This record gives sequence, C-alpha cells and structure tokens, in this order.
Amino acid sequence: MKRPENNEFAEFYSGYVSLVPETQIIDILSGQPGELRAMLSSVPEEKGGFTYADGKWTLKQVLGHIIDGERVFAYRAHRISHGDSTPLAGFDQNTYIENGRSGQRTISGLLEEFDLQRRSNVLLFASLRDADWDRRGTASDAEITVRALAFIMAGHVRHHLAILRSRYLA
Repeated sequence: MKRPENNEFAEFYSGYVSLVPETQIIDILSGQPGELRAMLSSVPEEKGGFTYADGKWTLKQVLGHIIDGERVFAYRAHRISHGDSTPLAGFDQNTYIENGRSGQRTISGLLEEFDLQRRSNVLLFASLRDADWDRRGTASDAEITVRALAFIMAGHVRHHLAILRSRYLA
C-alpha cells in the first residue's frame, strides 16, 4: 500500500504519519499490541500511577489515551470507508482522560482492551477494497482519507511508545 500524501490529512497529524515510513500498514498495526505488551508486562502495578512531571498524565492514563485514540480514529475510518460523508467532530483528549477512569484499572486490563480494539480494527482494515482506502471524509474540520487514518493510528501508538520508553520507563 502506498503511504498517504500530505493532502490526505491535516498538518496536525504529519508527526504521526512521519513515524510510519513502512507501507505494510496492516502488519504494523497487527504487531503493535505485542510491542506495547512486551514493553509494559513487567511494569509493577504501582508504577501505573507514575507521572514524570506535574500536570502530566500517569502511565495508566497514557494507556487510556492510546485506547481512546484507537476508538476515535477507528470510528472515523469505519464511517468514511463505508461512504458516510457526515463531518465528524474532534474530541478533547483531556476530557476523555478526566472521565476515563484509567487509574482505577490494571495495566494488564488496559493492555488487553487495546489488544482487542486493535484486533477488531485490523479486521476492518483487512476487509477494505482498494478504493475504500482512498475514500475521503471530514474529521475535526479537515479532510482525511481512510489510508491516512490507518497510518495515524500506527504513528500515534509509536509516538506514545517513545514517550513511555523515555519518560516513564527510563
């Protein structure tokens, strides 16, 4: 599959897309739950409430945010890939964190939820026809393609994996 062009997503997402130079997007998406689990499976539960600075999210909140992003990006991809041209609203990630209750959950439970969400999304992407990847819709007041959403999903996780490595687990 070809990588998305810059006109397939809002500039805000270019950082995420740039983190995915590969083109085998379904393989990348399929491998990320295992990568996340390998990184965090030995982290003690008490470290789930760790934050590296005042005002920053806890480790569990970062996992909750990854899950929130997964759901929102997948919902957008699902609707757009099915020809729904209704403009889709953005979301306030901090409101989601405040109300997501990630801190009351276990690290393993959050990892399991991400794994299930991602497996479902991989099945969605694997079912798409070539033309579906090119479909365009509007999300957060910007045009976006289904292909771009898949790359954004992978890049979003890579972005947070790097943050977890450097700021939470270093």
